Amino acid sequence: MDAFLRRLVPDELWELFLRVVPPAPTRPQGGGRRRVDDRVILAAIVYVATTGCAWRQLPPVFGASWQTVHRRFGEWSAARVWAKLYRILLDELGARGELDWSRCAIDSVSVRAAKGGADRSESCRSRQERVEDPSHHRTDRSALAVAISAANTHDSLALEPLVRSIPPIRSRRGPRRRRPAKLHGDKGYDYPHLRAFLRGRGITPRIARRGIESSQRLGRHRWVVERTVSWLAGCRRLHRRYERRADHFASFVAIAAALICYRRLTK
Repeated sequence: MDAFLRRLVPDELWELFLRVVPPAPTRPQGGGRRRVDDRVILAAIVYVATTGCAWRQLPPVFGASWQTVHRRFGEWSAARVWAKLYRILLDELGARGELDWSRCAIDSVSVRAAKGGADRSESCRSRQERVEDPSHHRTDRSALAVAISAANTHDSLALEPLVRSIPPIRSRRGPRRRRPAKLHGDKGYDYPHLRAFLRGRGITPRIARRGIESSQRLGRHRWVVERTVSWLAGCRRLHRRYERRADHFASFVAIAAALICYRRLTK
């Protein structure tokens, strides 16, 4: 069990997780059942995220019931633990100079919802938007911001909130940064108000113009988004949306992005 647990949650990842996980609640009156170790719960959640295993099908090797794991997952999602972990990993990459702010790319992908998975008030598909860091010095990349939206949301409606959601990330030298120099996108983002928004924030838009330019010219920069999509697909829980709550699905997206950043950090 120890080797299996450490493979899912290495010591370095566990140390980073301890910086964001809320303290365990205490019972002033004492008594009660012994609380399952947080590292075991985290390993079970990573197992569900990476294998796509259903909560009810968690193997007994974790020594915790699926109800306990699911409840702790919900508590940590409400406390924004996954978003905080993702941000810490971005800070670590930025402090090491692994993020190149000279240009970024933006794109989206649709994820089909399983029958009975998404809430009835939502679309039958979910969309994941992301802004990528296309570093010129390494072959791997990192997602600076990820978000989900309804399937019938146009790409242009997601650009502004997604760019605003890029957190201030540590730099190897100088103050924190949250604005890339250039942003590449396809024709779905070709609107004058979006270009004006980017220029107003000091970002040079590199967006294909409809009827004038071909989106294929963005290939040398935009391919990083397509590859990150395949990396996120390695988190099999994102192949279908099984979560009825949007915040739980967003948590799995943040977990997948954090695992990608952690793999890059330990290379």
